[in-house]
Amino acid sequence: MKIGVVQSGSMGGAYGKKYDDAFFAKLWKENLTDRLNPEDEVVWLDFGALRDFDRGAADFDVIIGAWIVDDMLSEEVLSRHPQLKYVSTLSHGFGRIDSEVCRKHGLTVTNTIYGDVTIAQYAMALLLDICHNVGLNNDYYKYKKWLPENRGKRILALTPQIELYEKTMGIIGLGNIGFWTAKMAAGFGMKVIAYSRHKKEGEKYDFIEQVELDELLTRSDVISIHCPLTDETRNLIDRKAFEKMKDGVILINTARGAIIDEADMADALGSGKVYAAGLDVVAGEPLSEPCELMNFPNTKMTEHIAWAPVESRIRSIRIACRNFLNWKEGHPTSVVS
Repeated sequence: MKIGVVQSGSMGGAYGKKYDDAFFAKLWKENLTDRLNPEDEVVWLDFGALRDFDRGAADFDVIIGAWIVDDMLSEEVLSRHPQLKYVSTLSHGFGRIDSEVCRKHGLTVTNTIYGDVTIAQYAMALLLDICHNVGLNNDYYKYKKWLPENRGKRILALTPQIELYEKTMGIIGLGNIGFWTAKMAAGFGMKVIAYSRHKKEGEKYDFIEQVELDELLTRSDVISIHCPLTDETRNLIDRKAFEKMKDGVILINTARGAIIDEADMADALGSGKVYAAGLDVVAGEPLSEPCELMNFPNTKMTEHIAWAPVESRIRSIRIACRNFLNWKEGHPTSVVS
């Protein structure tokens, strides 16, 4: 069996000396290569190798760590790669997959559910940065306040400070990430309402009021998006949705950029309908040039890094390897197609 692996590692040293490339190589070895048969071959790939998936798939039987975009696993592509029987992504999310085509070609596709708490925490970080602008106020107090032109000025806060207590958090998508975001919001004393395609049952959801989408849009002070990108959710947040929202709503998106119609959001940001947006994702990423939303001072934007803490990186490798080995042993887990 020939196995292609997009080997996630130290992010160019972002994790420091303790978690260097050697640490991650050892992690992959312990969780994958040491558990394979002698005849299995592992080929380590960089992320760019699979941008052209049809070409990058080569003669692999298995690919671990693919970034699955809409219709990547098409009839045409799979017909050219009949040996390919397993593809996994190292992420929660993935693009549109034709399950019938995958079944026809005997292909199993899995995702890696590793970062529910991590991504929920990041959603709240974006929200708190909007509420308090800690970095901006830190820089002023430590550096700019003491410049000659600012001495004697009484400026305590450069930006409005927003309290979350008793405000309403609306969560779109009540899966694992949405649920953890709900718990964190409740911890700040927020009223939590949520919309999910299927109502969630069980005592653990009792603190959440589950409502229809239109009601969520009209009642929420903050809206945080945690649903998958599907044909039904693409451009879910469009002009009509913005019109239903409260004036001055805060919007957070750590799911997928294309869930929001970005042209319509630009209008809402420019008019003040949306007070601010915290975005870890945008449509069409990875971007090759700046997007329009970067022109607005009331956006907080990062380059899809909600998943990035070292703890979640370690977890994702372990889970992805376990998913693959489970499939290899005949009892696949985390199957999405």
